[in-house]
Parts: sequence; structure tokens; C-alpha cells
Amino acid sequence: MAAELAANVNPFRAGMRRSRAPEPATLVIFGATGDLAKRKLLPAVFGLWQDGLLGSAFNIVGVGRQEMTDEQFKDYAIEALKTSKETDTPQPGALEKFRELLYYEFGDFGADEVYGKVKAQLNEAEDAHGGRKNALFYLSTPPSLFEPISNGLGRLGLQDQTEGWRRIIVEKPFGTDLASARHLNDTLHGVWNESQVYRIDHYLGKETVQNLMAIRFGNAIFEPLWNRSFVDHIQITNAEDLGLEGRAGYYEEAGVVRDMLQNHLMQVVALTAMEPPAAFDADAIRDEKVKALRAIRRIPVERVSEVAVRGQYGPGTLDGEHVPGYREEPNVQEGSGTPTYVAVKYEIDNWRWQGVPFYVRSGKRLPKKVTEIAVVFKRPPLGLFPGGLERNVLAFRIQPDEGVSLKFSSKTPGQENVLREVVMDFRYDAFGAQLESPYSRLLLDAMVGDATLFPREDEVDQAWQIVSGILEAWDPASPHYVPPTDFPNYDAGTWGPDEADQLIGPDRRWRRL
Repeated sequence: MAAELAANVNPFRAGMRRSRAPEPATLVIFGATGDLAKRKLLPAVFGLWQDGLLGSAFNIVGVGRQEMTDEQFKDYAIEALKTSKETDTPQPGALEKFRELLYYEFGDFGADEVYGKVKAQLNEAEDAHGGRKNALFYLSTPPSLFEPISNGLGRLGLQDQTEGWRRIIVEKPFGTDLASARHLNDTLHGVWNESQVYRIDHYLGKETVQNLMAIRFGNAIFEPLWNRSFVDHIQITNAEDLGLEGRAGYYEEAGVVRDMLQNHLMQVVALTAMEPPAAFDADAIRDEKVKALRAIRRIPVERVSEVAVRGQYGPGTLDGEHVPGYREEPNVQEGSGTPTYVAVKYEIDNWRWQGVPFYVRSGKRLPKKVTEIAVVFKRPPLGLFPGGLERNVLAFRIQPDEGVSLKFSSKTPGQENVLREVVMDFRYDAFGAQLESPYSRLLLDAMVGDATLFPREDEVDQAWQIVSGILEAWDPASPHYVPPTDFPNYDAGTWGPDEADQLIGPDRRWRRL
């Protein structure tokens, strides 16, 4: 059936991935009835299967703590696909055939019984797959369950690769600080080899993030300019217009530093700052990312206030509607000091970037949802034209409207030499195809054993080291905690606290997005 469906696949997608079809395998999703599986994982897997990229010998075993039969889980999954905005348009008969691939087991993740059931399901599937014992375990669960699930799989020998490959995907957040991340790594390595562990960060599956490397290393006009001689500074912005959306329990503990800065944004910084890899493979690329992260100057706790700004939104207006402040959100503690905005100036101590600041900001309840990497170039050394010159900017839009733009100056029509800024703009819809979900890309990568887009142990460790000073200064549990005295310090619907403008100024400014 998958082959029949593949005959009708979008030719843009089909032509790119035929050579990456994985071997017969079973995907085991722990937390299969959770929100992530429902909204992202099941639609992503269905899209891959419908495009013929998973082959005919493929099964999914959902595992959860909710008591459910196979048939009930099949109904649940198909309904999730029908209602998801991320599901590819089903071809005739596709949902019915996909339903046949689904199985379900339930139980306590701390008991061996559930892993015994999973092992039995795997044995049955592997017999149907010609004896190929390949399995990908996806931990789509709260972080507190990562350790018991990993150990449970290990006790039943389900990590053993004697007769096939076995891999495990671990969702974020990977630890809550440097010590807990190291503990989790040690726990995983008690069962799995590092080559079997895939730490997922869905940002790295986005086309524009990958295009950062493609544009820089695949075009001779950009790489020669990618250094301190030509670049004035780098701006990386992650703006969300949403508030908590019912996640106060998680966000009150995480805050913006753990939620966004330590993982997604540090990965983007590493990709932007890295040196060209010796090869386009997992080890070579991750080696260069680690080198870039190691070169980022650490921020001592006593200097955090000099290079970082925190904020928390108050009530305001978004899209013409009044929205509550953070402290008015359900289940937020009275007088909470949790930051919802961060702006940081990073300095990188290496030959390429010495003296080029990296400004990174992220916040909730900002005017719009947008994520962008902007390479801001230096002005020409001689001002030949009246009125001054703006800096050229090469901007990568990660979301929404993924694409790349180049802003430069051009003479306006007329008798005088007056320059104005113009923009060359490329959007991914120019390819005439719908962008696939980052989870589709990353799931397929994990199944074919390509770890390029998955952070390695040492990357995660370095990222935690870089934000440790900020966490110490801003975490109420830390002995170095300095409570904020001005929260809330920005209105919902604005671009954050005034101090963020002072951080990047006075001769620079945040881009209007």
C-alpha cells in the first residue's frame, strides 16, 4: 500500500528522500496518548509513510499509562490525524491502511511488565519484518520519566543491537541545569551507547535552520564575508505572541532561559558561529558546533546584569484585544519573579568572531510570532553618499514564512544620488511545495541513523555551561538569586523592556520584525 501511495507523492518531496528509506523497523512511542504525539508525531509519521519513505515493513507501538485496547488506540490515532492541521491530505484508503500498523500497550513505566509487553510486540513485528530487529524508542513523556523508561528498556535488553539497530529519542528539556543534564547523560549511558541516543530539538529540523549551512557553505558570495572583518553583529530573535496557554506549572519552573535560551537558541548560535566542517556528516558538524560553543565567553554571576536583560509582561493589547499580565495568568504564583523575556549579549573568543557581539532575545506576549537570524554587516568605510548609509542585513526567517532576505542600499530614481534600502526576498514557497514538519525530517533521520541534527552530549553540556551564570542570578533556588524589583517591566504587545534597547545600543538597534 505504501508503494501505491508513493506513486502519487508530491514530486518535490519524493525526489529528495528515496535514497534515505530506512530498514524495516518499529517505532515505539512512550507517551503515545499525550499532546506531542497527537499534534506532531503521529501526523509526521503518517506523512512519511504516505510518501512511501518508511517502506511496507513498518509498525508503530504506542505506549501509555492510559488503559486502552489496540482498537481504541487505533480510533484515537486516526481521529488525531483527521483533526490535526499538520496531517498531509490523506490519499484514498490511506488512513485505513495506516490504522493496521498501530498497536498499543499500557502500564506503569516504573514496572517491568509494560516493557515485557513492548518486547513481545517487537518480537511479533520483527517476525513480520523478516527477522530484522530494528526499533526506535521515542520518549514523548515528562522528563521525570526519561530515566525509568531508559532503565526499564535496559533491564529487558531492548537496547541490544546484536541482531539489528536500537535507538532512543529523548525529548526536551534535557535536564534543568548543568548537574541534572550530566546526571541524565550518565543514566542514559548506563544503558545506551552515545551513538544510540538522539536528543531531539525540533528547531534543528526546520528548513531555514538547515538552510543556514547550505547558504553559507554552498555559495561563494557569503562565506568570505562571514567573519569579524565584515560583520558588525548578529541578532537572533525568537518572539512569541502567546502567553502561557495553560502551561503555568511548567513555565513557572523553567522560565524563558530554560524554555528557549539553553536549547533552541544556543543551537542556533552554534550553527551561526561554527567553522566550516571537514565533511557534511554528523560528527564533523557537531564537532564544529561544540568548538563554537566552547569559544563563547562564560558570564560570571556577578556580571549577568551587565550583559543580560530579563523581563516579565504585564497586561496589554494584542491584535486589538486586551490580554492579561503574566501574574494574572491561571496558576501563576502571586508576585512571581519568573522571567518571560531575555536578551543577552554573547561574545565569542575566537579568530573569526572576536569583537562581534551576538545579541539573542526571546520573549512571550511580544507583538508577533517570529524567529529570525540576522547577520548585520558593517557600513562601508567611506561615506560617499549624503544622508549616511544603513547596514546590509542577511536575514534567515525560521518562522513563519520561512525564507531568506538580503537588505542593501540602492540609488533612488532621480537627479540626486540618494540611496534607499531595498530587499531581495526568497521564500520557501517558491519551490512550489508545502514544507514538511520538522518532526518528519528528524524522525526519518533517526531511523536512517543520521545524527547530524541531534545535539550530542558535549553540545548539551556546553549549552548549560553558557547559561549557568544567568540561571544562578535569576533562579530563586540559587544562593546568588537577585530578585527583580521592576516586574512586570513590559506591556504585552510590545517588544520587551527598555533595558533591552540599551543593551544593544546606542549605535545599534533591534530589527523591526
